[in-house]
Amino acid sequence: MYQLNKLAKEYGIEEEILQNYCTTHSINTKKTKTCIQQLLPFIEAQTNRKFSQLPESNFSIQYENKEVSIYKDDAISFLQKLPSNSIDIIVTDPAYSGMNNQLKLGKGRIVGKYSEKGQENGKWFDEFQDSVENYSIFLNECQRVLKKSTGHIYIMFDSYSLLSLGNTVRSFFDVKNIITWDKVNIGMGHYYRRRHEYIIFATNGNTRKIKNRSFPDVWRFKRIHNASYPTQKPVELFQAMIYASTEEGFTVCDPFLGSGSSAVAAIKNKCNFIGCDISDKSINTVQSRLNEFINTNTDPIQKNSAVVDKKVFWE
Repeated sequence: MYQLNKLAKEYGIEEEILQNYCTTHSINTKKTKTCIQQLLPFIEAQTNRKFSQLPESNFSIQYENKEVSIYKDDAISFLQKLPSNSIDIIVTDPAYSGMNNQLKLGKGRIVGKYSEKGQENGKWFDEFQDSVENYSIFLNECQRVLKKSTGHIYIMFDSYSLLSLGNTVRSFFDVKNIITWDKVNIGMGHYYRRRHEYIIFATNGNTRKIKNRSFPDVWRFKRIHNASYPTQKPVELFQAMIYASTEEGFTVCDPFLGSGSSAVAAIKNKCNFIGCDISDKSINTVQSRLNEFINTNTDPIQKNSAVVDKKVFWE
């Protein structure tokens, strides 16, 4: 007989609930594979799944019967604590350490020294080392927590990390598109000056479509200048991802939270949100930002819209 207690723990649901469902639907728990296949749609439909392995959140806020929860944790450690098949969509922007470490293009990604900008230990934050080994562990956890029925994932890359790690994504997900983010304003460059980054869009083995097949694969949103947080991305960038792949009430996850732009975008799309970052600066920034945004509908660290074109595809 399949051990329902182990299944309940892995998927964050009460064992009694699973047992009752098996009984009322005549599910044979002696047939392990068939049992899981029959139970999975029921489990994914539960809105009160338990995140029992997570500690108390560092910050939690509710709005319109939806919840935003933020944790201070390492990305992989955080994902390992989430129940299997509990997340509808992952949108995230991991640190691009590969560009600096492998190409050796300088001392960092900012002009000047980190210490001159008030940062301790000469760095903004501890970077996630984007080796193939680390990425495989990260992607394996993303695959586990994403729902089989609805799971979509968006991962941001620079040109180097896309070449070195993009193929690894295909080992875990069905890659559907590579989206180009046109930052409009040109940036720094050691050879050609950079004006874009990439986003891999993939599904977790399902055929769920985005909202509209007419959406383009080049998105024009201005980069954030004089940002309050390093590598801060515009809310509209995440808003495009979340709008295309969610319905109201979906759960959005970002394990590399940074400035919290993904959380603001999730709120704009009326979704639940759960995310983490290992940086104290990130947690403090996001808490202050979300409190003000939810209470006043004002974003304190992105004053102006990043939209360039008069009409965006979520309107």
